[in-house]
Amino acid sequence: MRILLKLVVDCDADAAWRALHSPRAMAELYGPLLELEPLATAPTTSLHSGADLPVQLRVGAVPVGRQLVHVSERHAHDRGGEVRILRDSGIPLTGPLAALDVWDHQMAVSAAPGDPARTLWRDRLVIGGAAAPLLWPVLWSTWQWRGARIRALAPTWAHDPEPSEA
Repeated sequence: MRILLKLVVDCDADAAWRALHSPRAMAELYGPLLELEPLATAPTTSLHSGADLPVQLRVGAVPVGRQLVHVSERHAHDRGGEVRILRDSGIPLTGPLAALDVWDHQMAVSAAPGDPARTLWRDRLVIGGAAAPLLWPVLWSTWQWRGARIRALAPTWAHDPEPSEA
């Protein structure tokens, strides 16, 4: 089963790529709905390819499971140019999501067609297992929230924001 997002967001592809590697930015995508708390010392600036980061998921003070985030990356090209893809092939360890047999989350960023100051963000989550049909509606709803958060937070990811006009 798949959940897909395709958005154009207000930051350049370099800023989006940096945010994808940031444990803090990753956690902000789910907040305040869901809190991701690293269970190990997380890098303060960037997750690198091959990194493993165990996290505790919480809704408020209630723990809802642990997950291992495993990061890998690759680069591809399409008609619009370079596409950078970050993959979380970790696995839910405890909680309701641990009933899934498959967890494959890929996020791709590239310059938006016709507007290199903006980013085309593609997000794909593939889940599988007997519990997938039951968990899909919850995850689909969470991904809609995630999409809204990506749109809202993307302008804050730039290092040098555009000056505002007086």
